[in-house]
Amino acid sequence: MAVLLAWRAAARDAQLARPPYAWSLFRHPNLRNDLLREGWRDIFRVFLLAIVVDVVYQLLVEGWFYPLETITLAVSVAIIPYLLTRTIVNPASRFMRSNK
Repeated sequence: MAVLLAWRAAARDAQLARPPYAWSLFRHPNLRNDLLREGWRDIFRVFLLAIVVDVVYQLLVEGWFYPLETITLAVSVAIIPYLLTRTIVNPASRFMRSNK
């Protein structure tokens, strides 16, 4: 789900001729807050769902809740794929549009 959301956002970025997402986060501090807010709005539900599913799993299978493990899992299944996909798909989408 995170990859699909990132793909959609990257296509929108390419249409608006924005630079790749991660590049903008690090190289344009004046845009950073807006980009983080936009990204968080896109990925929040997936992140929250990952947390809920992991907490339920831990309680049912392990009988205990490990918060650091839950946060690590949520970041690795929601945020990292979102960042990578949105950053890679933008230039690829621009390239594909320019070759038409």
